[in-house]
Amino acid sequence: MTKEKIKDIIREKEVQAVDLKYCGMDGKWYHITIPVRGLKEVIDLGVPFDGSSIPGMKGVESGDMILMPDLETAQIDPFYDNYTMRLICSICDAETRQGVKKDSRSVALRAQEYLLSTGIADKSTWIPELEFYLFDSVKYQSSEYNCGFLVESSEHKEALPEENEDSDGLAQQDRKGYHMDTPFDQYYEIRQEMVDRMENYGIKVRYHHHEVGLASQQEIETELLEFPKICDDVMVMKDIIRRTALSYGLTATFMPKPIYNQAGSGMHFHIMLHKEGENIFYQKGGYADLSELAIWFIGGILFHGRSLVAFTNPSTNSYKRLLPGFEAPVKLFYGLANRSAAIRIPKYANTPETKRFEFRTGDATCNPYLAMSAMLMAGLDGIKNQIDPAKYNLGPYDDNVFEWSEEKKAKLLAIPANLKEAMQSLEEDHQYLLEGNVFNEELIEAYINLKLKEHDAVCNYVHPYEFILYYNL
Repeated sequence: MTKEKIKDIIREKEVQAVDLKYCGMDGKWYHITIPVRGLKEVIDLGVPFDGSSIPGMKGVESGDMILMPDLETAQIDPFYDNYTMRLICSICDAETRQGVKKDSRSVALRAQEYLLSTGIADKSTWIPELEFYLFDSVKYQSSEYNCGFLVESSEHKEALPEENEDSDGLAQQDRKGYHMDTPFDQYYEIRQEMVDRMENYGIKVRYHHHEVGLASQQEIETELLEFPKICDDVMVMKDIIRRTALSYGLTATFMPKPIYNQAGSGMHFHIMLHKEGENIFYQKGGYADLSELAIWFIGGILFHGRSLVAFTNPSTNSYKRLLPGFEAPVKLFYGLANRSAAIRIPKYANTPETKRFEFRTGDATCNPYLAMSAMLMAGLDGIKNQIDPAKYNLGPYDDNVFEWSEEKKAKLLAIPANLKEAMQSLEEDHQYLLEGNVFNEELIEAYINLKLKEHDAVCNYVHPYEFILYYNL
């Protein structure tokens, strides 16, 4: 978007403020707001800020950084009463005004440059499937003397809010919520409002529906969106979901496993590569009509899968979702229409225009810039080194591996069992991420340290269930 176009929008909408958003290494959005009169200076020079205050970024001895806005991301924020323009920024060096090594958005921009430099493809498109829960309320506390949580949902009879007597009989139990129809799908209209806002933002939605979790688990899936813009779009989608929910007195969570023994929330990624307008993943006659390049790309993701989940599943809670029995893939292999596989080849995507694969392991606690960049780098490494999945027992398998014998399942490569194991895998296997200076040792070291602190904190806290197990021993 040109400066002139932005000026026209500001004049037409009488914009009063500009909200500058940027993503920290932890995957959270941060922001700083300026009066609209200061926008020209920000476009030219950026906004200085203290990078040492953002988790994982820098030490206090070198904290000065600047935010440089991307004019293509300019949009009117739909949630503020006063017209406010939103611009997404990259974190840049105060002297060079180039994206710093540890800025996740700059990682995605470098990944795109690397893709083009390889000559393998000139575009990649992605479909994210965002799963999340909408709760009426959630209360949680964790301190030295008090620890626990309470979740309330008007859709589940066992979790009704105190004031909800379910006099209309809409709350359900003892069933799955997948594609549950209205009026039992109580928040359909709110979900549709979320989708309308995404469409207004330019994010094309393929469909949305109630997911398996009966306590109001939702899914919104987009059409194919282009990398690296898709990374910005995922941040925008999460923001729209959360803020729309709050406007109705609800709360949205992307936690992979917010409720014990209930369906977890993932974020599946569909991936496709293009060159000169052609889908290079399609080749008639191969396994599932996949090209050799596609098989190698899949091989790269699976071969590096144990380190890759450090970015696609970066929370301690991620590994409470990745358990057998909940359609959550815990073994690294691929197969046609196989929902027990880490990579599923959709049977319905069977034309030269639609052939793609779906990486099913990830979840929305990830930093989308880092997660999708890492997946792209792993796949390109697979093509570069012609990694054949079959050579490493990574598939294809078309049967349900959960029904295999324990001995046979043990021969498959498994994802890490917890966040610490994922970080150890990343420490041992990250050379593929360093190609083209996309990732770097400084970022990876800071990221591992950040995530190990989270792991240690969760391990060290006393768990409420431990009182049930051990208090009276």
